[in-house]
Amino acid sequence: MGKTILGRKLGMSQVWSADDKLIPVTVIEAGPCFVSQVKTKKTDGYDAVQLAFGDIKAGKATKPEAGHCAKAGLEPKKHLHEMRTSEGETFKKGQKVTVDIFEVGSKVDVVGTSKGKGFAGVMKRHNFKGGPGGHGSHFHRAPGSIGMCATPSRVLKGMKMPGHMGAETITVQKLEVIKIDSEQNLLVVKGAVPGGKNGLLVINAS
Repeated sequence: MGKTILGRKLGMSQVWSADDKLIPVTVIEAGPCFVSQVKTKKTDGYDAVQLAFGDIKAGKATKPEAGHCAKAGLEPKKHLHEMRTSEGETFKKGQKVTVDIFEVGSKVDVVGTSKGKGFAGVMKRHNFKGGPGGHGSHFHRAPGSIGMCATPSRVLKGMKMPGHMGAETITVQKLEVIKIDSEQNLLVVKGAVPGGKNGLLVINAS
């Protein structure tokens, strides 16, 4: 698993660097996370660890979810995320993982779900130019021709067309850690991360 923690995107801000430059940053509530399950080759066929993050009201959790967390001595959690572990790594149920696993100046990879845009046309989804704006052209925001006639008599795979946009898993790599606040479990990284406010993030050491 290495250095990995779950977090929640709080929003963006900006800070001044030591050389008096303005740096855009994202503030993340990183942890605390707890180990809710440990999988081994002997019991499950592979080595992995499951992290639990985010408080939830007891009444909001189902009985299986509450029972699963209770086995690790935990209160029900909102998010569960499983990660493979390397040989030699050892974890215990109920073990706490905090933002202190990272250091200021180190690099992290942040995984999140991008904002959903719904059903979008080709101009918004693929940056097509579109047609003339005049009333007489009758061709404004349509995609145009999409395939051949007799041969091959089908639309080729990968054709850029209208469709669902956003809500995809995105990874932004090598973001610099600008600040760490252990008391408030805050991780401040340089640049933007995927998703909207309160979105779930997985932060891995690069």
